[in-house]
Amino acid sequence: MDFRKLIIVITTISAAIMELIDASIVNVALSHISGNLGATIEDTSWVVTSYAIANVIIIPLTGFLAKYFGRKNYYVASMILFTAASVMCGLSGDLWTLVFWRFIQGIGGGALLSTSQGILFDTFEPRQKAMAAGMFGMGIVLGPTIGPTLGGIIVENYTWPLIFFINLPFGILATFLSIRYIEKRPEEHHIDRKSIPIDYAGIALLAVGIGSLQYILEKGQSDDWFQSRTIILLTGTAVIGIVGFVWRELTAAHPAINLKIMKNWNLVGSNILTFVCGFGMFGSIFIFPVLVQRILGFSPTEAGYSLVPGALIAIFVMPIIGKALGSGVPPLFFVVIGFIAFILHGYTSSLANIDSSRLWFTLPQVLRGLGTACLTVPLINQAVVGLKPSEMPSGIALTNMLRQIGGALGIAIMNTYVYNHYMQHRADLVSNLSVENPLMAERLGNYKLMLLSKGYDFQAAEQAANQVLDLSVTRQAYLLSYLDGFLLISLFFIATIPFMFLLRSQKLDKETQAKLREEAH
Repeated sequence: MDFRKLIIVITTISAAIMELIDASIVNVALSHISGNLGATIEDTSWVVTSYAIANVIIIPLTGFLAKYFGRKNYYVASMILFTAASVMCGLSGDLWTLVFWRFIQGIGGGALLSTSQGILFDTFEPRQKAMAAGMFGMGIVLGPTIGPTLGGIIVENYTWPLIFFINLPFGILATFLSIRYIEKRPEEHHIDRKSIPIDYAGIALLAVGIGSLQYILEKGQSDDWFQSRTIILLTGTAVIGIVGFVWRELTAAHPAINLKIMKNWNLVGSNILTFVCGFGMFGSIFIFPVLVQRILGFSPTEAGYSLVPGALIAIFVMPIIGKALGSGVPPLFFVVIGFIAFILHGYTSSLANIDSSRLWFTLPQVLRGLGTACLTVPLINQAVVGLKPSEMPSGIALTNMLRQIGGALGIAIMNTYVYNHYMQHRADLVSNLSVENPLMAERLGNYKLMLLSKGYDFQAAEQAANQVLDLSVTRQAYLLSYLDGFLLISLFFIATIPFMFLLRSQKLDKETQAKLREEAH
């Protein structure tokens, strides 16, 4: 690999990692931000929601925007916007200013994912694209893993604005390297924007439909789903917006996103599986830190470190998978391994108990990392197989959008599922409590003795003992509900096994290979 290619690899993967880190780094800092800015935790969650909504709206439009402004210009401008918005987030003195700049940051960040992938693919020969997919996949895995870990370290040892200021040096360096080493494609030197029609209706329908859907997934649980008028209204808006968008893009002469490429069954299969992968990857990463911090007493930093074994396995395995795909190994082989690994990850995680340590979770996290690697690399690669060069930006954008929506759905379902099962488990546990049960009487007696030894009078000790027992029941009910959540991930993968067989091993035709080779140079 020559020096220029190496710099492009480092730049594009770093930009993708930076974008994905910011999607999750704020989660562990919400309580600190809430206290510092004098806002409720419910209002503070808009810091996460605004970024996610902006991200999922802009990602599918990256292909059109790159064509309209020129891919390099759009990429560099997005990087500058993302970096500047990061600084403004750190300088925000009130919550709604922070929410505004997080939305702007999400607009800039949306381009860093899809455009980085497109630039990286164009840098390599067609036969090397599987390896490029492996390298880019490392960024997709590292971002969500590093985010909570880095966020935990920063909020425990420093102040929350640093989670945004930390983007400044990386953003400046990545911008400089992009300007210096990323070359413009031939058509970017002479862009006639007047000749490029803008699909205003399609863009508006996409923003309304996907933006509403993302809001529903982000806020549904906290707003009590369809008990909320806002959720009901936005559900109707999402349906109208998405259906209208699909109809518009299939019938418009010059659509913002070319949905006609979905007639390629290989792309359909890879996108469905990408959605499944997003569900499993983000759903498991969401539920695990909450379990170990809320129930097992891990610190945010310890919870982050517990995710590291999975990330290390993924980083080690991804280049191997990329090389194997490049040598002709069918992608379905790795997808099957990925499904098996995720199913086993959910099952082994569900065997945890109240005394499980960081070491105990090593095997489940290794399985998660292996599953993520075996699904991510083939699916990134298959997203462009069989597409013409002009169709690839739309294919890449749709793939990344579906991964984000799958992740949002995974988090939303996990959140609701855990809450509902907590209520069920608590009711079951309470129904089995009886003063006639000798084990319960013994436990209450031990609690009372302990409290009496600490200076409580008899009545206060009896009342406090009942409160301790109630807390114990609550903790056990939450533990069981989180373990059920892991099993749900396994069941989701089992239920979607048939979609694996939509994936086909296809080779690029000679004409497409020649065009790709010409673009790469």
